[in-house]
Amino acid sequence: MSTVQTQQITGVWHADPKHSSLTFAVKHSGVATFRGSLGEFAATLVASGDEPTLSGTGVTATLTTKDPDRDAHLGNADFFDAELNPELRFASTSFEVDGDDVVVQGDLTLRGATRPVELRGTLEGPVVDAFGTTRYGLELSGKIDRTEFGISWNAPLPGGDFLLSNTVRIEASFSLVQAS
Repeated sequence: MSTVQTQQITGVWHADPKHSSLTFAVKHSGVATFRGSLGEFAATLVASGDEPTLSGTGVTATLTTKDPDRDAHLGNADFFDAELNPELRFASTSFEVDGDDVVVQGDLTLRGATRPVELRGTLEGPVVDAFGTTRYGLELSGKIDRTEFGISWNAPLPGGDFLLSNTVRIEASFSLVQAS
């Protein structure tokens, strides 16, 4: 696949949920990283006019880390408070190609707090898959400080550090298909 310029993309493109992922990673106990994913999400790239826009939503109750106890804790008021905040949202404010890199600025809403974020990555394609569907691949990553979104639960460790890092890495891998 080759990197493309966004001016070549037109139309409305949706993330294919079976071939896309939205994940996060957090340093745990200062020495290891645990990862999780969002089971239900939607993302749309609209390429018309001067600059594409990217938007998306996710269902916070579908966060999973492969540990049911931790998943339940992430869903409660210490973290995402999924009952009161069932959805996270993203809306781009700019979408630019910088050489081979895509730079997306936008507003992320978690737990009712909206903060600006920067995501960087690549946009590849188009390719036609084995079933005749045209696809683009959009890979993005960025970091947020979870405390800026009101997610501040932590536990002290005996050495003076804390159980969880405040820095969370977000990674999105979208296989985009054109809306019909």
